Amino acid sequence: MSILNETIYKELGISKEVYELGEKTLERLKERFEVIDQNAEYNQLKVLNAMQKNNVSEACLLGTTGYGYSDIGRDKLEQVYASVFHTEDALVRPQITCGTHALALALMSNLRPGDELLSPVGKPYDTLEEVIGIRPSKGSLAEYGITYSQVDLLEDGSFDFEGIRKAINSKTRMVTIQRSKGYATRPTLSVERIGELIKFIKDIKPDIICMVDNCYGEFVQKEEPSDVGADMIVGSLIKNPGGGLAPIGGYIAGKKDCVENAAYRLTSPGLGKEVGASLGILPQFYQGFFLAPTVTASALKGAIFAANLYQDFGFDVFPNATEDRFDIIQSITFGKPEGLIAFCEGIQAAAPVDSFVAPEPWDMPGYDAQVIMAAGAFVSGSSIELSADGPLKAPYNVYFQGGLTWPHAKLGILKTVQALHDKGLIKI
Repeated sequence: MSILNETIYKELGISKEVYELGEKTLERLKERFEVIDQNAEYNQLKVLNAMQKNNVSEACLLGTTGYGYSDIGRDKLEQVYASVFHTEDALVRPQITCGTHALALALMSNLRPGDELLSPVGKPYDTLEEVIGIRPSKGSLAEYGITYSQVDLLEDGSFDFEGIRKAINSKTRMVTIQRSKGYATRPTLSVERIGELIKFIKDIKPDIICMVDNCYGEFVQKEEPSDVGADMIVGSLIKNPGGGLAPIGGYIAGKKDCVENAAYRLTSPGLGKEVGASLGILPQFYQGFFLAPTVTASALKGAIFAANLYQDFGFDVFPNATEDRFDIIQSITFGKPEGLIAFCEGIQAAAPVDSFVAPEPWDMPGYDAQVIMAAGAFVSGSSIELSADGPLKAPYNVYFQGGLTWPHAKLGILKTVQALHDKGLIKI
């Protein structure tokens, strides 16, 4: 079997020395991968249980057009999400175009002029800067008289509890907690740490709405932030919960009032969740959510495999090779653009779609520097599929994520090693 494997890897451009290095690295990851599989089994059964308890039927897969009145499949899917995330309600719609849109929707629907938004975990992800108004943009929260304050994490990555206490005031209506690190090198937050932070905040001011940006974190652990006090969790369906099948969409799950506010903002006052046709997309939404725990496990294995290989080469990796994982993103610091570009070229070359093209840096909307992205995906921009990206600026970090199957994630990482080796950027 190993000879056959080595042969097909050779056909895909992986040299014998790179292949053997990968196999050697995997030997020490067996026990860790077994734990990931156990976690995936639990989450898979959790999703299945929710579908069965909510009586998902074949009729739920049919969908609607036009206004979308009485769309039983859409409404049932939202019940399934609420059951899995243990929330009062959920909004799961193809009309939510991406993760940034879902977050903007949650913020704008639950904040009013004169309110203040607080981030107790430092600067949010780049695309939210314009939503909030940190960078001026049309339609931002700042234009509506909603202020923003921020408390950075301490140097060791821990919460600045005293700073947070001082920042909370009579105007503080909502806190936004970004679970994943985005284009930063801070630690990703575990569900347990998020729970600790939420409890601290609510002990100071119980009526504060705690929203968690859950992107890249769904199904990595057995619990979600909604299990530890989050009033809303928000994410994208072309990341973990879409399972690689959802072609668009986002979700907001949480307290009924918060979700209802978001529904009225998404559609119209007086209409809310009652409208919004599913347009034949429900089979992908249901099946993607069903597959999401095992797909997420494959992506998680890929991230850990990458961390171990690249740490052995001497690169700084975040998280490091042995740290516990709370999202699917792996950051690697190359220190120069050539490494970042070569890595992305390797990921692109491993893709099932557009493997023959070379990724180029470009001026991507919402970012303050050129970004290079590798994503030969079935769904454009899907970062649960094998993908990598990074801003073309120091320290030239690449952010790798995804892999619908573990073998594909493995190949992608080996292709990056091959690309860097062929360019003389690493030695084996």
